[in-house]
Amino acid sequence: MTRVALLGYGLAGRILHRPLLLAEPALSLTHVVTGDPVRRAQVRDDLPAAALCASPDELWARAAEFDAVVVATGGLTHVPLARAALRLGKAVVVDKPLAPTADEAASLLDEGGLLTVFQNRRWDSDTLTAADLLAGGTLGEVVRLESRFTRFRPAVADRWREDPAAGGGVLLDLGSHLVDQALHLLGPVVDVYAEIDVRRAGGVAEDDVFIALTHVSGARSHLWCSMTSPWQGPRLVVQGAAGGWSKQGLDGQEQAMRDGTVTPPEPDGLRWDAAGAHRVRSLAGDWQEFYRRFATAVMGAGPLPVDAVDAVRTLRLLEAARRSAADRQVVAG
Repeated sequence: MTRVALLGYGLAGRILHRPLLLAEPALSLTHVVTGDPVRRAQVRDDLPAAALCASPDELWARAAEFDAVVVATGGLTHVPLARAALRLGKAVVVDKPLAPTADEAASLLDEGGLLTVFQNRRWDSDTLTAADLLAGGTLGEVVRLESRFTRFRPAVADRWREDPAAGGGVLLDLGSHLVDQALHLLGPVVDVYAEIDVRRAGGVAEDDVFIALTHVSGARSHLWCSMTSPWQGPRLVVQGAAGGWSKQGLDGQEQAMRDGTVTPPEPDGLRWDAAGAHRVRSLAGDWQEFYRRFATAVMGAGPLPVDAVDAVRTLRLLEAARRSAADRQVVAG
């Protein structure tokens, strides 16, 4: 049994990581770190058997009591916390983005050890279904992928994700998912074009982003992430030489976890070819697979669920997107 310490007990820690960790039989959630009084009370209610630490230093002093660490804290804390855990010889999961910059992320790889990144949306219904269609050759050679992670939140909230000084903004937050998905499905990138804006009154972090990637294969990915989009558009579209496919709506796993309910079945997608339109049953999303693979990797019986090298590549492309938007030109990927 791998004993896991969870750092952070906000949305990511309590709502996303905690239930997934508890559902994996090979993992035991033994320690939680939070200094917030409200969240400490939640830990006592949710996990009465877990050891509650007020700070990372308090956890590190008890290093013999756990085997792995999940870093689910604010973005600027990811690197120092992950580095400390790796130097203690612990297996480490870091919520995305791995680091504020690609160079900082790459420096973590130099520490060695087991390090992975919680790119849970590789196990979204739409990503799994698209990967299945591509593997089967149903759509032919891919020409274009369109992926949207957009929301309509016209009022700026008081939280770290709205503060660029704290690592906030949709480029790093939602863009990390979109670029990882594009790389996962279509492979390496040769060039990048981007438009990055702050649209909301009182906003200081980017809240409306478009990224165009040209892949080595010749396919193009068009990616949108926004907090200012009342029109949601299709979640994912793949166009190929033999046909196309699209799916509406964001995968329901996160909302179900927020609500404490069972994830509802995903709506069917649509595939088009020369004969017309056809319904395609969507594969079920399965974020639990991340921790199944993590548990297996810690036992030395398989690879980590996400190679941290992929997270560095994603961050380099996000940085290229920022350069492109600043210079208003296509840049190398």
